[in-house]
Amino acid sequence: MTEGSDTSSLVAANAETRSLRVDFYVLDEPSAAARLKLACRLAEKAYLASQSVLVWHTDPEELRIFDEMLWTFSDGSFVPHELLSAAASALEAPVLLSAGMAPSRSVDILINLAAEVPPCLAQTQRVAEVIDGDDARRRAGRARFKTYRELGLQPASHNIRGE
Repeated sequence: MTEGSDTSSLVAANAETRSLRVDFYVLDEPSAAARLKLACRLAEKAYLASQSVLVWHTDPEELRIFDEMLWTFSDGSFVPHELLSAAASALEAPVLLSAGMAPSRSVDILINLAAEVPPCLAQTQRVAEVIDGDDARRRAGRARFKTYRELGLQPASHNIRGE
């Protein structure tokens, strides 16, 4: 959501969001690659804990890069994942990647890489927002933080130093 956007549709669609946990992971470096790598680590950690994950993005090209990174971000890592699409019927991978399409099932964790609050908050228990030091992404992150607060949530922030 951008500043000044109407959040009433989110509130109406997500009447039970008050139990939703929202964590902002804020990197100090302005690097899209570092942001995607952190998202890979979060997805891997959730997968290893037997949690289902939706990685939400509205940029198909950056999601394609993220898809490739899931195979290469760490030696020996294996994160089974699938791209959510209209053609796919019953996806069973524990990690789903979406370029703006809501899943048909609930997930434990939604990792948001998009500039706006995802419209499918009711389908998760936890949101992980991943932000790097890029000015535009920081501004978008602040707007999302504000939106979550307007929804009655108490987002937590975690500052992450570059590797």
